[in-house]
Amino acid sequence: MIAGCDLLPYRLALGQPWRSARGELAERRGWLVRIAAGDWTGFGDCAPLPTAGTEPPARAAAALAHWRTDLAGRSPEEALARLAADPMPAPAARCAIECALLDLLTQARGLPLRTWLAPGAADRVAVNAMLGGLGTIAPEAVAAACRAGFRVLKVKVGLAAPALELTRLTALAAALPPAVGLRLDANGAWDPTEAARFIDGVAALPIEAIEEPLRTPRVADLRALQARAPFPLALDESLHDPDLHAALVGDPGALPVRRLVLKPAAIGGLRATLVLAERAIAAGLEVIVTSLIESAAGLWPTVQLAAALPNQPPHGLATAAWLRRDLGEAPAVTGGAIALPERAGSGFRPSAETREAPPGQELGRELGQETG
Repeated sequence: MIAGCDLLPYRLALGQPWRSARGELAERRGWLVRIAAGDWTGFGDCAPLPTAGTEPPARAAAALAHWRTDLAGRSPEEALARLAADPMPAPAARCAIECALLDLLTQARGLPLRTWLAPGAADRVAVNAMLGGLGTIAPEAVAAACRAGFRVLKVKVGLAAPALELTRLTALAAALPPAVGLRLDANGAWDPTEAARFIDGVAALPIEAIEEPLRTPRVADLRALQARAPFPLALDESLHDPDLHAALVGDPGALPVRRLVLKPAAIGGLRATLVLAERAIAAGLEVIVTSLIESAAGLWPTVQLAAALPNQPPHGLATAAWLRRDLGEAPAVTGGAIALPERAGSGFRPSAETREAPPGQELGRELGQETG
């Protein structure tokens, strides 16, 4: 039975600002969820980010407090069932509680979380490098990513005039070795005319995909752009648009693009994301799983989920290096991939400071963070 559920607030500084057409982040704030039952302790991470499709922080805090009370004294299995049946609209909080419960449950059963999600899950997950905004990328960073074995480099675009960005992308592409592609993320920067011109301008470059090209994601416009593009267009935040969300949950094959980007914290958990991903893959779409630059407690279960999906392009999970410090050891990237351990649970192991923190203590400053 669940003996306790602690909510530990944290504030983790980024090593450099995370910039996109939707704004800028200098730190990540959230709550580490710690659930104990018997000899086991499970962890989850609630780091809401409304611009990415989650609930606001105040709603997340209320949902966490509600579920902490509701789950007390129940078995992990009963708690998971009650969580799934609760309609409260708080996907980041729901995901955090579910991850902690699944971490707890799979530790008790002696199974890696990915194997519980899918018996044939892989032990290695290919990931893309995240280089940041196009205008801030140094040639040394590109060379280092290629030497490290990454075959897909993700770049934020839509931050400057399209003509200037096309010039910068042409120069960047000229420096790439063979078989390395650029994954561009516009974060809804363009109108349909701007997006069409941009797609035409990069058609001859090694573009692996463009995510979120449109400021207003109309189905007809997206379909026309995908027909124009020689590479996949992908939807991420726009999947919360009513029309696109209806297609996602009803008929993924009717979506007007070739790729989906799924964030468990925005969808509401690993299990819900897995269901959507499997249906989309069956309909012929590609699926990428990405993080929200969460702490290691959130990144580990997301990597486990990615390992449960068959033969997809590199996932967006090499984000731990953006944090100056972390709440525990993050998944290591070697040769452009994350190798998952055989140990039971999600794989997250808290640092000594995190493990011993009393309920309510803010994490971050105690871990040497700059939290100002």
